[in-house]
Amino acid sequence: MNRRLVTLVAALVPVVALLGLGTVVQVPFVALGPGPTFNTLGEVEGEQVVAITGTELDPTTGNLNMTTVSVRDGLTIFDAFGFWVSGRYGIVPREEVYPSDRSRDEVQEENAADFAQSEESAELAALHFLGEPVALEVSDVAEVGPSHDALQVGDRLISINGTEVRTVGEVQRVVADLAPGAVATVVVERDGVQQTVPVTLGARPGHADVGYLGITPTERPDVPFTVEFNLAEVGGPSAGLMFALAVVDKLSPGEVNGGQFVAGTGTIDSDGNVGPIGGIPYKLVAAREAGATTFLVPSKNCDEAKQQAPDGLRLVRVDDLTGAVDALDSLNTGGDAPAC
Repeated sequence: MNRRLVTLVAALVPVVALLGLGTVVQVPFVALGPGPTFNTLGEVEGEQVVAITGTELDPTTGNLNMTTVSVRDGLTIFDAFGFWVSGRYGIVPREEVYPSDRSRDEVQEENAADFAQSEESAELAALHFLGEPVALEVSDVAEVGPSHDALQVGDRLISINGTEVRTVGEVQRVVADLAPGAVATVVVERDGVQQTVPVTLGARPGHADVGYLGITPTERPDVPFTVEFNLAEVGGPSAGLMFALAVVDKLSPGEVNGGQFVAGTGTIDSDGNVGPIGGIPYKLVAAREAGATTFLVPSKNCDEAKQQAPDGLRLVRVDDLTGAVDALDSLNTGGDAPAC
């Protein structure tokens, strides 16, 4: 074997080894990118994404798409490089998505629980917006607490100190405004009879100057119809806003989206407040590629969204469900809407 050939072989060995390692060795990173979008007014696998039965529904057209982020795990060196070069994906430490103190299954279970909570909150927020009845009840009473001998599981909360309470958030805010030791006049409905119950507040654990009632309030729909959400294998809380809008659209006259292609994202609580989410750049891309022309952005995501918005996609800033409906109503009649 001549010297030139030996030199060539010697030079190729590390290259071949590197190529082999690049296709086998996994790196501690994941790739985040645009995920699938789902029209909450439409169907998936023959089922309505938001199915409402037991009442007359208003016809809907167009789209109210929820958006998702895809996560690619188990990346090799070459995989990670390829995703990064594509420009469609971001590479982040795996720890940010799958923390080392939890297994992948545990993370997926948490995401599924968050998704289920977003469905429940979306329904409640929509019912409150529409003025439909929602029962606010005591679901638990602390064994050692101010309400132990005063309130009972199943009590329907009506007001506290003369302030009507309709949501869990309202209960928390009213009680937080009272000092420990203050007497809260709680009006409840118990066994069909309304009664007034005085409760001397304690101090909230960890907050010595904040009132503490010692109950767990829970909301439940009190309507003659049912709302079901039919999306499997989707996790996280960020579909809340779009689910709520779909319920509002189906149960109220007119079209929330004006028959157009609207997409969006955002958490929601039963008060209708819209919260920020992660992965907004990828959701914007997914929405535009699906055909959206308007995208509802939680206010706290606006700065990031403005830097990443694809051409042809209008960004509408949203703080709550009422603001989202009002903004779309304005756009539908040729007006303006709060922009990022």
